[in-house]
This record gives sequence, structure tokens and C-alpha cells, in this order.
Amino acid sequence: MASATKSGLDDSRRSLGSPKLRGRENTKDTLCRNITIYGKCRFEDKGCAFNHDPQKLYNANQNDSKKRLNVDSPSFTPAVIGANGSSSKKPNSISPKAAVAAPFLPKASGTSTPPIRPDTASSDWTVAEVPDFVPQGLDASQVQVSLQGNPNGVLNPAAAYDPFVTTPGSLAASGSVTSHPVQGNPYSHDAAAAVAASMGGTAFFSGQAGFQQPVQYHLYAPVGPHSQNIHPHNRNVHDLFLPNDFREELQKKAAATLQTLPNSSLPAHVDNFHSLVPLDLSHQKNASIFGYPSWVYKAQSGKDGNFYALRRLEGFRLTNEKAIRSVQAWKKVTNGSVVTVHDAFTTRVFQDSSLVFVMDYHPLSKTLAEQHLGAGSRYAGRATTAIPEAVMWSYVTQIASALKAIHSAKLAARIIDPSKIILTGKNRIRLSACAIMDVVQHDTQRSIEDLQHQDLVNFGQLMLALGASASGVVGSPTKSMEYFSRAYSPQLKNSVIWLLNAMQMDQERNIDIFISGISSQLISTFDSALHMDDQLTSDISRELENGRLVRLLTKLNFVNERPEYEHDRQWSENGERYFLKLFRDYVFHQVDSQNSPVVDLGHVLNCLNKLDAGTEEKVTLISRDEQSCFIVSYKELKKALESSFQALMKPTRRMH
Repeated sequence: MASATKSGLDDSRRSLGSPKLRGRENTKDTLCRNITIYGKCRFEDKGCAFNHDPQKLYNANQNDSKKRLNVDSPSFTPAVIGANGSSSKKPNSISPKAAVAAPFLPKASGTSTPPIRPDTASSDWTVAEVPDFVPQGLDASQVQVSLQGNPNGVLNPAAAYDPFVTTPGSLAASGSVTSHPVQGNPYSHDAAAAVAASMGGTAFFSGQAGFQQPVQYHLYAPVGPHSQNIHPHNRNVHDLFLPNDFREELQKKAAATLQTLPNSSLPAHVDNFHSLVPLDLSHQKNASIFGYPSWVYKAQSGKDGNFYALRRLEGFRLTNEKAIRSVQAWKKVTNGSVVTVHDAFTTRVFQDSSLVFVMDYHPLSKTLAEQHLGAGSRYAGRATTAIPEAVMWSYVTQIASALKAIHSAKLAARIIDPSKIILTGKNRIRLSACAIMDVVQHDTQRSIEDLQHQDLVNFGQLMLALGASASGVVGSPTKSMEYFSRAYSPQLKNSVIWLLNAMQMDQERNIDIFISGISSQLISTFDSALHMDDQLTSDISRELENGRLVRLLTKLNFVNERPEYEHDRQWSENGERYFLKLFRDYVFHQVDSQNSPVVDLGHVLNCLNKLDAGTEEKVTLISRDEQSCFIVSYKELKKALESSFQALMKPTRRMH
């Protein structure tokens, strides 16, 4: 590029011809150009042949009658010869570009080429007339001038690639509806100027601080955090939707929620619940926890249609009505680490007297015993790997939060066992056996303070069992504590020891004191929860515009190819509805040069977003027989779609 430019410059000089040079004897009568521009010449003592004394030159001119100026004589205006050979007059003023021009370098005295006259047209020092670089995010008027200098909106192919300057084609996959030739820098600190630059003009409400453009709801705007900064050409379709692993997890949970058990021997209805599916992995009866064999089912409510978990205690006989009323107090306990209890009732539909607790259903949840202790397998009681300390602290803080809510309600959990704590997400646990012991052991004479201290002891035993699960030591508290001390930090060990000694009366012990002792770890857990919340918000925001596009597609399909409307079989083929049919073919039925279907989701999203926004951009629609061609704007297509859909919504005519 540089060589081509230099060659073109030399050709223009040759076509114009060499300027006529003065003899060397006349150079003393010419004022040096450096004196005119800079006030001094650094080549004055190095062989510069021009005059450097303006006063001396003025006196010489006064003595020369032929060169004496008249006050009425017109001012001299030098001519500038253009590239096409034509000359144009310019005002008699020094160009501002002269301040940054290179110093005039005269020829050496030993050369045969005399210096060029200052009044002769020369482009040695003249700055080329090229558009100045205007960075994105500057003043809107400067950006407007830059855009006006390039009316076609075509970027210079030799310009360096700027990830913030995006052409409309690169936004096809993102579903953007704007078609401006230059997009403003979204990361500019001057938000108003950046928006003005992207719109190609001055922002609305100029003079006000902050964001000055109306909100555009037809743009895909990804919400942070972002795992990495990528250029527009590195994006793909998956960036517009939920991550695949997250979507798969949600779909599996939905499938588990809707799972049914055909030809089941379970009762068809239990109170107002139906479609029972057992959730227990073991078919063996175990009465070691509650004193009664217990079973867990998933069922759907006939009242609200939601799914619940039913925990049934087999063979329980209710002898005191006050016992089952104690569940009412548990309905008020709302904590993220406690499975909500909704109701409790007795039934005989299982061919015995059973007590049923209704709780929230969390699909695909596991117990801590299944996750870390290998329950249900031949490695029961021993984990394959040690639980990381960060996960242990996460469990500690969540269980502490649950006990805080329970003890504040003047209640006690009473059951803190790894087989009754469910894992509903990544390191997300909940106590799932609350309120059961209050009904089963209602006649127990232990005080609530004593039961709350027992909760702390059970809490410590749980953490010790989880921490020492990888050691293979079962039933030996001393060896378990030795392994726990080697595997985890002193702070976690001291916390577990403090919980195990909760029944001692040497000092006051309650859940509030324990939470104060682990406050530093609460901050870490809270920070992790905030990061997870940000990640979920970012993932969900990708699906924000899907409902809008679904509604748009619904309207299109209500109109397109309708077989008959108001006794008119050609209703969908006439007038503006015909444009919508051709637009449908343009969006979904395109083929390439090989007559193969074009399956481009970016093209579909781009067209639908432009239709929903009603842009002024034109689109060429060609009929299937290629005999008709229409050029319409998305604004006209949107108006046609709205009017056709409203025609379908109007009241039907009744035949009398």
C-alpha cells in the first residue's frame, strides 16, 4: 500500500511538471520559509541559502521601486494545484496543519538542484487530505462529521481491526436489530457519547447526565459475569441460550418430576394426592431413625397441581390429637436450608395405620449418606475421597443457618442425620426430617433447651462422620477425631469439638454463639452464594427474549397458510398476507447455490428481531415461481402482520 501511494505521488508530480526554479543569485531576496512558520531556522548556520533577516529584506524592497507595494494593490493568493490539474484559490491564511508540518530542509550548497520558490506549488510539506481518526466514544458531533465523510458506511479495508467497531453482518447471530455502519464502544466511560456514536447522531435529551437514549428492548444484551472476553466473530449460537449442562440438569429434573409408575400397587389416591412414585432406593424396612419404618413418595396434589414429597411412617397410631397439631408451628419455619413442611395426616389407604407428612419435593436430590458415605452400595460407611474443607464449611454454615431459624421459633430439629439431609444442588443441602419427632415423641418430657443442645451435639457428630468418612474408621470417635485433626484446619476441628461438648454446662452454648465463632467462614459462603446468583442471573438472561420471539412466530403461523377465513379460501394469499408468506419463505426456506437448505439460526434471529422492531431496512422477497419480486421494509411487514392478526381477533359475523 505504501509503495503504491508513493508511486502515485511521483506520477502526479511528473504529470504536473517540475516547478520553475529560480537562480541561486535570487535566493538572498527570498525570506526563508522556516522564519515565516517557526520564527527561526535551525539551518541558518548550516548552509541555508535563503534570507533570515526580515528587516533587511524589507529595507531592500523599499529601495527597489519596481517591487514597491501599493496600499491599494490586491493581496496575493497562492494557487494550489489539485490532482486533476485544476487550480483552486484558498484564503490568505496559514493552514492549522502547518503547525505540525515537518521543518523545511533546503538543499545542500553542493547539489545542482536549487531550492524551490516558496510561492511555487509544492506538496513536500502539505498534509494529505485524509479523514482524521475519530475514536469511538468521543463527542457526537465529531462522530457525525466522520460518518458524513463516508456516506456509504464502507469501512477502509486497510484499517486495523477494532472489536468495538462492528458491522451489521457480525451481529446476525446475536439477534441485533440495528443496522448502523458503525457501532459505538459499549465499554466507553462516556455512555451518552457512545450511544450517540452508535446511532450516528446526537443523543436525545442532550445536557442531561447518564444514559440518554430510550431503552431498546429488541437487542440481545448479555449480562455478566463473563468467563472470558471474546470478539464478535468468536461467538456462536450457544451464547444466546442456557448452557448445555444447566439445561440438561433442568430437563432431567423436569423429567423426574413428571415420572409416573404404571401398573403400580400403590394406592391411587392418598387424601387429595395421586400418582404416587416411590423415591427410596432401598426396599428394606429400617426403623432405626424414627422408631417406625418410613417410606418416601412423590405425589401430585389434586388441589393445586403441584408435586410434593410424602414421608410415610408405617404402623403409627395417633393417640393424642395435640401431637399432630404441633406441625402447625413448623409451617412458619421458612429457611433455605430446611425442607418446608406443609401438612400431616393419618391414613389407612396403605392397609395399615400410617402417618403421612407433606413436604416440598426436590427432584433428583440425594442424601449426604448416598453422596459421601456410599449408602446403598457395598462401600457403605466409607467415602472414596475426603470431602474438601471448603465443602465442609459450606455444610457447616448451611446447617447452622437452619438451626438458627429452628431454634428462633422455639423448636428443635431433633434429627440431624446424613440419611435425612438431602443434597439438592451443588453443595446445597437441606434438613428434610423436621417436625416428625415432635409428633412421634410428643409425650417426651425433655425441655426445649435440652433438645436444642442435643441438636448441637448431633451437628458435631454429623460433621465428624463426614470428615472422617474417607479414613474407614467407623464407630471409633477417638480415631475419627485423630484423622479429622490431620485432614482439616484447627478452626474446623475446634468448631466440631465445641459442638460435641454442647451438653456440658461449663459455659453457655447455643447456636448464636457458634455462628459468632465461625463468622469468618460465613463471609466466604455468602460470597460463593453471590457468585452463584450472578451466574444464574447471567444464564437466565440469555432466555429473556425467547418469549417475545415465540409470540411473534405464533402470530405469523396464525396468518400464514390459513385455509379459510370469512368464507375466503384465498385470504392468506391476498394483499399484505402474501408478503408475510414470502417473508416466511425468506426466513425459513432459503437454499444455497447447491440447492441445499440453509439452516442458519443467526439469520432467523436477525430477521425476527428486525420484524419485531419494525426497522426501515428493506428486504427483497421473491415468489416461489420467481415471477414476482417485492421490495418491502420490515416496518411495512410488521404493520401487515399486526393488521392481519387484529383481523383474526375481531368478532365473527353471525349469520341471521
